Amino acid sequence: MLAGVSTRRYRRTQEPVGSGVEQAARSTSKSSVSRAFVERTRTALVQLMGRRLDDARLAVMMLDGIELKGRTNIVALGITTEGVKIPLGLWDGSTENATVATALLSDLVERGLDPEQGMLFVIDGAKALRKAVRAVFGEAPVQRCIRHKERNVLEHLPERDRPAVKRRLRAAWAETDHERALDQLRLLAGELDRSHPGAAGSLREGLTETLTLTRLGIRGQLKRTLASTNPCESMIECVRCTSRNVKHWQSGEMALRWTAAGMLEAERQFRRIIGYRDLAKLSVAIECDPSRQSQAAHTPTEEAAIVAAL
Repeated sequence: MLAGVSTRRYRRTQEPVGSGVEQAARSTSKSSVSRAFVERTRTALVQLMGRRLDDARLAVMMLDGIELKGRTNIVALGITTEGVKIPLGLWDGSTENATVATALLSDLVERGLDPEQGMLFVIDGAKALRKAVRAVFGEAPVQRCIRHKERNVLEHLPERDRPAVKRRLRAAWAETDHERALDQLRLLAGELDRSHPGAAGSLREGLTETLTLTRLGIRGQLKRTLASTNPCESMIECVRCTSRNVKHWQSGEMALRWTAAGMLEAERQFRRIIGYRDLAKLSVAIECDPSRQSQAAHTPTEEAAIVAAL
């Protein structure tokens, strides 16, 4: 079924066992195959959402949404400190909103994920996802996907102006000096203000978070890998591929089952991310991040909270 064989054609994939046996057999009928698939995908969903995360040491978490013909599932992909990708969970909703994203992140914490460990969050730029990360994990470093930002900016421009703006965007994001890259993006936004204010506004929205990896001093292959949500998009593409024959999503539970099955199918094909050898450098940079230290300094300890209560 995940390979694209429909319930009607499932019987054709079987090895011949004789006409007498085939006529008497019921396990290959359309309804029997459907029931078996529902049961197995339900097991896959329970397996994915029941994973304990107490021992998970993550360097990166990526969040993105997948739309299934009117339904939206938000999915989370973790990348360990050794560069191994792990599907963490998913949550069903009507849209990619903050309530759904917060429920997903809260569920990960309830399953044992330590919210205090230093992690980089990579998101597609949705304000709802940013709000959810702040609500559950505080002021953790967030990298906005530069490919999503690039598309959003270019969509506000006529075709003739897009190549030049694209070159300048990519040149700024390729910079190794954070202040210089920031100046280049701000200069571009200022130039777009008069001719294309929509593009300028889109560029300024979350501009500094498109340079989080540059600010943390991450370079080379790891920066190219984590500057976008491509690793998570790859997993989502596997979900789309496995569910390509579904024409009607009957319920949210069905969408969750198929998505979970697709995520676990993608996990079988996972390899370590490109640039994983520099993940230790990223972890150190996050631990030394001034914004993270500032948040820790303003967070009262348990003893201080008790004293304050008394």
